[in-house]
Amino acid sequence: MEINELISAQSVIPNLRASSKKQALQDLARRAADITGLHERAIFDVLMERERLGTTGVGNGIAIPHGKMANLDRLYGLFARLEHSVDFQSIDEQPVDLIFLLLAPESAGADHLKALARVSRLLRDGSVCEKLRGTDDAEALFALLTESMENRAA
Repeated sequence: MEINELISAQSVIPNLRASSKKQALQDLARRAADITGLHERAIFDVLMERERLGTTGVGNGIAIPHGKMANLDRLYGLFARLEHSVDFQSIDEQPVDLIFLLLAPESAGADHLKALARVSRLLRDGSVCEKLRGTDDAEALFALLTESMENRAA
């Protein structure tokens, strides 16, 4: 599964203003509601429920909040570059400034895990993260996120 199957140019937020993890997730839930057609509160509740199981702050300033929801027809992703880092209770205790939100249908099964692995692999690349942090242009962020792995290896 490629990143361009998860996100569109409209699901890239170049300067998300949030002062806390909760506010970031609320703002992302609002944006996800616009894209998915689901209710903002339902999305937020799924994200918070997942956070209660353990943080989705994976380290190095990155968080990958995710959840499964009924009534989704496919996987959806949103990417946000935060204007200012926020505490996400990350595993390395560092604040987060890059968030990739992933929502999957309840029936997604292995596709949900494959998408999480793909996003994680992309954001583990330090040079990609450096470039993402270096621009606040939505089109440039989208291009960086969706550039194929083959192009990145070249």
